[in-house]
Amino acid sequence: MPYWINLIAALVSFVLAALTGKFLIPLMRKLHFGQTIYETGPSWHKSKNGTPLMGGFMFIISTVVACALCWGIWRITNRAGAVEDNYLGLKKLVTGLVFALGNGLIGFLDDYIKAIKKQNKGLNPKQKMAMQFVLSVLFLGALYILGDTSTEIIFPFIGSIDFGIFYYIIMILYIIFLTNAVNLTDGVDGLCGSVTVVFCASYLMIFAFLGEWEYSIYAAALAGGCLGFLVWNFHPAKIFMGDTGSMFLGGSVVAMGFITHQHLLLALVGIIYICEALSVVLQVISFKTTGKRIFKMSPIHHHFELCGFSEYKIVLLFSAVALIVGILGNIITIF
Repeated sequence: MPYWINLIAALVSFVLAALTGKFLIPLMRKLHFGQTIYETGPSWHKSKNGTPLMGGFMFIISTVVACALCWGIWRITNRAGAVEDNYLGLKKLVTGLVFALGNGLIGFLDDYIKAIKKQNKGLNPKQKMAMQFVLSVLFLGALYILGDTSTEIIFPFIGSIDFGIFYYIIMILYIIFLTNAVNLTDGVDGLCGSVTVVFCASYLMIFAFLGEWEYSIYAAALAGGCLGFLVWNFHPAKIFMGDTGSMFLGGSVVAMGFITHQHLLLALVGIIYICEALSVVLQVISFKTTGKRIFKMSPIHHHFELCGFSEYKIVLLFSAVALIVGILGNIITIF
């Protein structure tokens, strides 16, 4: 695929997301759809109370539009390459986008309840988990229909292990864990968006190397959309992505990682998300078993805040780590 198609995807998505903010922010304020800050969070976050929610619509809309537009351009300019394998690449792309949109819908319901009830809690954990379970099963089923019937997990430089039927149990848990891990990363202005831009850039290169051209468009479009959103989300944030956005990003991260069937590579490139989630798990286990906390506050970005790191510094540090592991992921893919 010509590099300029991915460039167009990123630029179109960036411009569309940034422009959407000019209309979405006033609309959210008019509807009084603002964030209710968690009482046990850092005390200085209370100044963010009432910041408009659902900013994720910026990059959700821009990503879908840019993917559709640029796949169409690719088909027109290179018809043979765009329709090979009976539209298999397009079917995979649509599957990933639908899965991400499904997660975004769950996030929207969560945000809507928060906004209407003016509280920090939306869907209860059982409701959210049940919906995520159904989505995960449907996503794995779709991948199976599209040809990913392998039940092996690949261990880079070592080989693979066939887990049989247990593969699907493990993957459902992995999908739910990782989707929520991305959600947990959204706690500091610009953090989740910035880390996801780096993640998408890393996977853009991986997709190009593996020949997953449709997903390279997806990665470029999502990166551009997140950058457009960051125009409004860098500290001090004018709008939050909300669960609408972070759940969509979680679904996108999972879709991109699973399309290559290299689950441990996904864990490496997405290590920031995983560390955020593990910090919560470890904090809960430690407190319930010993009465002591490992971190000053979890997720771990709040620990860094309480250690004196500014929001800018946290975004730069976490993005730098994401860049390093992204480079490592590309090296592993090449060799």
